Amino acid sequence: MGALTRFYATQLQADDCVLDLMSSWVSHLPGGLDLDVVGHGMNAQELAANSRLNRWFVQDLNRDPALPEPDDAFDAVLICVGVQYLQQPLAVFRELRRVLRPGGRVTASYANRCFPTKAVAIWRALDVQGQAALIRLYLDKAGFHDSAATLLADGGSGDPLVAVTARA
Repeated sequence: MGALTRFYATQLQADDCVLDLMSSWVSHLPGGLDLDVVGHGMNAQELAANSRLNRWFVQDLNRDPALPEPDDAFDAVLICVGVQYLQQPLAVFRELRRVLRPGGRVTASYANRCFPTKAVAIWRALDVQGQAALIRLYLDKAGFHDSAATLLADGGSGDPLVAVTARA
């Protein structure tokens, strides 16, 4: 995921307040960039092991998509290989729009690999381009603008890494 770290370096600025949504023990954030990072995930042990997080919280977004964060709190939201598991994606993306400052950036990245038994049916039915279009639809419906998909890496084996970005 070096390509993702390099991409984040082009999207983030020093002192940004970042929400790392659906995080784990690693955040793929560029080293040397001073950020205030709030992590969200499903596993407290993994979040506690992530040295890039200044603080974190555990929450199942499929049960409760309302984020316990104030309006306009973040400069950026990052979602690494997690969108495919959201059962209420529009509710979650509307929450992301709420917690982002005006002009804030969201980046949702994904690859072909996922847990098929956990990914939503529409995700599994789409190809890589269709998945990018689906994320862009979520972003547009949630009030984001300037959405774009970028191919970050293509391993040559049909396992591309794509980032979809937009602004609040």
